[in-house]
Amino acid sequence: MTAQAPVSTKPYDVIILGAGFGGLCMAIKLREQGNDNFIILEKAGEVGGTWRDNSYPGCACDVQSHMYSFSFEGKHDWTKRYAPWHEIQDYILKTTEKYGIRPFCRFHQEVTAAHFDESNGLWTIGTTSGENYLCRHFVMASGPLHVPQIPNIKGLDTFKGKLFHSAQWDHSYDLKGKNVVSIGTGGSAIQYCPEIAPDVKQLYVFQRTPAWVIPRDERQYSGLTKAVFKQFPLLRQAYRARLYWTNESRVWPLFNPPIAKVVQKLAEGFIRFQVKDPALAKKLTPDYTIGCKRILISNKYFPMFNRKNVELVTDGIKEVREHSIVTADGKERPADCIILGTGFIVDPRIYMRNFPVTGLGGRDLREDWKDHSEAYYGVTVSGYPNLWQLVGPNAGLGHNSIIFMIEAQVDYILKCLDNLKAKGADYMDVKPDVQRKFNDELQQCFKNTVWTQGGCASWYQQADGQNFALWPKSTWRFWLETRQTKASDYQYSYVTASTGKTGKKAKSTA
Repeated sequence: MTAQAPVSTKPYDVIILGAGFGGLCMAIKLREQGNDNFIILEKAGEVGGTWRDNSYPGCACDVQSHMYSFSFEGKHDWTKRYAPWHEIQDYILKTTEKYGIRPFCRFHQEVTAAHFDESNGLWTIGTTSGENYLCRHFVMASGPLHVPQIPNIKGLDTFKGKLFHSAQWDHSYDLKGKNVVSIGTGGSAIQYCPEIAPDVKQLYVFQRTPAWVIPRDERQYSGLTKAVFKQFPLLRQAYRARLYWTNESRVWPLFNPPIAKVVQKLAEGFIRFQVKDPALAKKLTPDYTIGCKRILISNKYFPMFNRKNVELVTDGIKEVREHSIVTADGKERPADCIILGTGFIVDPRIYMRNFPVTGLGGRDLREDWKDHSEAYYGVTVSGYPNLWQLVGPNAGLGHNSIIFMIEAQVDYILKCLDNLKAKGADYMDVKPDVQRKFNDELQQCFKNTVWTQGGCASWYQQADGQNFALWPKSTWRFWLETRQTKASDYQYSYVTASTGKTGKKAKSTA
């Protein structure tokens, strides 16, 4: 293992929060530009983010392997069309070593606060270790899927059996012959439930809202295919391009509810075909338009309910007792283990509740996002100069690879840094009216889509109904719109070295 670079007492040019796909992409591209004056602060002891943390049985990506990888670092020998978690994590580890990123990582350094000082144009980053770091640019690449959602269920803290979240899977615990309760039917639960069902004595799957689940292409790549992709990289790249446009076509039903209804009929037939009991199939069929919530893919989830030792429970949970779980109808079911497949806290206003970020004039990002969170292309937020985000508000996807968005955002950030350097300014801040206009137009794009039809309610939305999570256009539009930066979108400020005061000249230079 390469020794870590020494900690400098001088300000870093860039500090990156998080060593997942986003943070690593940012680091690699900085190095490509010859900038080694950066570090990555990572709360865990290894790189990988989501794919380091999630190792539950059946864990795999729901985006094709050849798309769920960096465009500049292709892999010819993916084993399956949809890679399992350990293969993705191995890809991340190898990429980290290949591009020499590990020496720049500071592990076990969880960020606790970030404060911008306009007198010197620097960010101060606090960590749980007590160390403070200074930097010119702060890149938040922690992603939205890293803080487990723990449900507030009466008596959960009194449970005497085994309790864990799917993202914190306890592989030392033997599920064989146990009465297991799985709470939640989201992306994680539909993967691990079919895997553990054959081993457990009884599996109770607690469903609050059914999910639309469509077939999954589980094909493995042959040795010949891998050899051809290795020998002819252009063919692999062409295959990747085909996957991209195939995925991109999936966005049209989301934009057009009538088309979505047609797809929905096919999905309903899929449920009826795989579930023998008509009454059970009905309980597993959502009453909302397909695409309103995240569409899941699995060939194993619905057939699992044909097993005698699997019960779908749709009654609400009344309470958890020491060795059981009680539903609203008063029925008590024994439980040796409870698995929380309840996902993650994705609303940045919540998962940043213990992470103050203060900008110009001491303004707090948590307060600014109190009513709703918003940014400019999911990257910059007005009032927080030289603060950059990856997969920030309205940069998520429901149909294609998020890594495509990450690469576009990283490219945009680097162009902004180049603009700042060209102007000789110390920091830049997106204008509030530019951000406001952008978000007003963005929210208009959600009208007449599946995300706003028929009373659609999902974790994509905040309490006021505003969709803060998704990009409501094609991903090629995002790429096209961020290919160039508009200097007029930003205010540029200069720090006067002799007085420590901030100059106002050329603040709106185009």
